[in-house]
Amino acid sequence: MFSIPDELVELGKKRIEGYAVQGFVRSQGSTSPKLLLIGEAPGENEIETGIPFIGRAGNELMQSLNSIGLERENVYMTSPVRSRPYKWGTKKERDGTIVKRTYNRAPKPAEILAHAPLLDYEIHHLQPKLIVTLGTIGLQRLLGKNARVTELHGRKLTQPIQYLKNLEDEQYSLTSKTYVIVPTFHPASVFYRPSLREQVAEDWLKIGQYLKELT
Repeated sequence: MFSIPDELVELGKKRIEGYAVQGFVRSQGSTSPKLLLIGEAPGENEIETGIPFIGRAGNELMQSLNSIGLERENVYMTSPVRSRPYKWGTKKERDGTIVKRTYNRAPKPAEILAHAPLLDYEIHHLQPKLIVTLGTIGLQRLLGKNARVTELHGRKLTQPIQYLKNLEDEQYSLTSKTYVIVPTFHPASVFYRPSLREQVAEDWLKIGQYLKELT
């Protein structure tokens, strides 16, 4: 199993102090993964268990992996942010009581920048043959804010990616090395837009084909 060093974990926690985030989930997986999967950020379930991609979205992702003959143990699962971004809201209980609670939210650019050294370390040391971005956050972290999943999903892209050259930088640089990236939708997207399910399935069939070509 590959895991980032403790000192990098502590750096990540320090850099994200002051933001509305909770906890920290270590990304882990194979030392020589078939795929490097880049999601968004941990949610409530991941913070409670310390395991990336569980719950309903995790089950969807496992089905997609299984469709091309892979298991959780064959891949490396990570995200641009390792702490759970949250927002406050209210929930009505069955007895009619209104209670305040936290809800998951998408990470902000400054939070993604804070944890950039962690993802950079993983990509540099794992040297993945194929990177699959799951949703907009992971895609734009690598390719920039103009990248759109709706336009690029299922396509095999070979190009440099963004990384943080120096810890104090507020802008990303581009790697000299090129990587193979296939964007697809986040596993949770099918819950909000069931019509995407067919496109997601087609993307994963393409990912399986690209993987065979590369290996």
